[in-house]
Amino acid sequence: MTIATADLYDQRGDALNSLALQLHDLGGRTAFNGPIRTVRCHRDNALVKAVLAGPGNGAVLVIDGGGSLESALVGDVIAASAVDQGWAGIIVFGAVRDRAAIRTLPIGVKALGSNPRKSAKDGTGEVDVPIVIAGVAFTPGRHVWADADGVLVERPEES
Repeated sequence: MTIATADLYDQRGDALNSLALQLHDLGGRTAFNGPIRTVRCHRDNALVKAVLAGPGNGAVLVIDGGGSLESALVGDVIAASAVDQGWAGIIVFGAVRDRAAIRTLPIGVKALGSNPRKSAKDGTGEVDVPIVIAGVAFTPGRHVWADADGVLVERPEES
């Protein structure tokens, strides 16, 4: 069971970062959480497909697509693969496609929007690197919570 992000923030406050970016809930689950994995890519989803085809172990893949809505980074086939591999959710700073099909899958998916256009398949980008989206750091291994109210992320420890 996932605790509501509002309640979690009330409990932990400044130990969490709140993503002010407004994302659409597109998956069959609105509430999800798990350890962070990341992919940074621009209009190329080969790494996204490869990562989500591997064991998810309840993790959430955060994809930094640079905010581009020019082509989709996740579609129904990739999202279905993520379900089969045990991923808890996908957060996309970019676009998805196949919204109607993704809505039927038992996985959380949040994204800026959708575009039916496919992305490149060249494999350019980076996996499991720290990324920053709208001023919030997503560090692999830290925890992320998401629900209809938004996204909360464990703050990195101060050095």
